[in-house]
Amino acid sequence: MWGDIAIAFILAFVVAFVATPYTMKIAKKIGAEDIPKDKRRTHKRTIPKFGGPAVILGFLVSTIYLLIVMSLEKTINLFGVEQYAKKLIGFFIAIIILAIFCVVDDTKTIKPLTKLTGQLLAAIIVVLSGITIDGITLPFLNFPEMHEVISVILTIVWIVIVTNAINLIDGLDGLSSGISVISAVSLLIFVLNGSSMVSIVLITALAGALVGFLPYNFSPAKTFLGDTGSNFLGFSLSIISILGSAKTYTAAVIVLPLIVLGLPIFDTFMAIVRRIIKGKSIKAVFKADKGHLHHRLLAKGYSQKQAVILLYGVSAILGMFAIIICDSGIWKALSFLLIVIVAIVAGYRNF
Repeated sequence: MWGDIAIAFILAFVVAFVATPYTMKIAKKIGAEDIPKDKRRTHKRTIPKFGGPAVILGFLVSTIYLLIVMSLEKTINLFGVEQYAKKLIGFFIAIIILAIFCVVDDTKTIKPLTKLTGQLLAAIIVVLSGITIDGITLPFLNFPEMHEVISVILTIVWIVIVTNAINLIDGLDGLSSGISVISAVSLLIFVLNGSSMVSIVLITALAGALVGFLPYNFSPAKTFLGDTGSNFLGFSLSIISILGSAKTYTAAVIVLPLIVLGLPIFDTFMAIVRRIIKGKSIKAVFKADKGHLHHRLLAKGYSQKQAVILLYGVSAILGMFAIIICDSGIWKALSFLLIVIVAIVAGYRNF
């Protein structure tokens, strides 16, 4: 198993790392560049925003290669009861469809509702392939079996929320890609506890592709993910969390990934509330503003690197909190979180 994990990570890393400079050249030719034309942007020069295809390529090359090899070795069964072949084909087709919408947005710019249509279409394809949230079992929320309609609606909502959460937090150099790496590693620890090798390969390849891209994206960034990359990350994390959690902890299907992805999801929720209150209409949700967490940190005087590292830390703490819940229970997790909070409060002034 560990050899396959190493292959999944390294192959995705190498492909993404090598492919990124080519996407930077392509970006200039097709007009996929981020021009600092308003005060929301934190960079002062034009930067390519087409790194997403490099990350997608690294992910797909690694996963497809390993799934074929492992299937030939008969270490995984893609055509068994779980019907992973059907699910993966649906997942990969959905990635391509979502990428087409987002590439157009990166080069020509499309309306938010049009992009949302692409996200919904991709989510529906995934659901039709058989990837759904079938039940949740918690002490305070027990739905081991859901009605099919509720299951479909919940799955689509979950996919769209996480996809947009990663997209909206993509506002500083290396922020969304770094947070996604932390989320991927946290989810990997979940899926190592009894989940299928398919889920393990998927999440490891995603982490590897992101680590391969991050050297070009960390401050000062040479290239950005673009909508193609940020949408792909959120979309993939939402799908893999469903696939990976299905065979480990029933409660983990939504709750634990919700904690791991807590920072971008919280930021998205607050953005929706803030924009509705400020704009006094639902349409205001689609209007960008400077109220995101990273904008607020910059306004407090933090540099880009400081703000990004601080948000990395928050994501890592949430990821560890979720892991401890999964492994040792809520009370140990709460005591861990309490100690961390006390330590932060004690050292806040010096920081």
